[in-house]
This record gives sequence, C-alpha cells and structure tokens, in this order.
Amino acid sequence: MPEFLLGMALVLLLTMSAGLVRVVIGPTPADRMMAAQLLGTSGMAVLLLLGLALEVPALLDVALIFALLAAVSVAAFTRRRAGEDQA
Repeated sequence: MPEFLLGMALVLLLTMSAGLVRVVIGPTPADRMMAAQLLGTSGMAVLLLLGLALEVPALLDVALIFALLAAVSVAAFTRRRAGEDQA
C-alpha cells in the first residue's frame, strides 16, 4: 500500500511541474493565480499521501496549514482584483 501512495504522490508532483510552467508563462494574472492554487492543492495532497505512506503524522498538520494559506491567498487575490476594477 505505501508503494501505491508514493506512486500517486509522484503523479501529483508531475502535475505540479506542469502547473509551475503556467505560473511562469500564464497570459493573465488570473491564470497565474489559478496555477498557484493548483500548486497549493497538489502540494497539500502530496503531503497527505506522504504522511500516510511514511507514517509521519506531522505531515498531516503541515497539509492543513497549507490549506489555510491557500484559502487566504485566494481571498487576498480576489480582494485585490476587485479593488483594481473599481479604480
């Protein structure tokens, strides 16, 4: 079972590398933000999988912190974009 979890973590790391390309060359700031969200969500999933596969419960806590930071970053981005649209 740990081999399967590690394999899935590797697949998620590959999707994160594709998302990193979009962060760098994204045509609009919204595309870049969505790619950054992909990185945050995938990173959280990788940490959860590694925590289960390696039996390290601290990784589950780190994944929860990443989830909170991702939610705050989206709220900050949308608030900033709304302020630019009004100006």
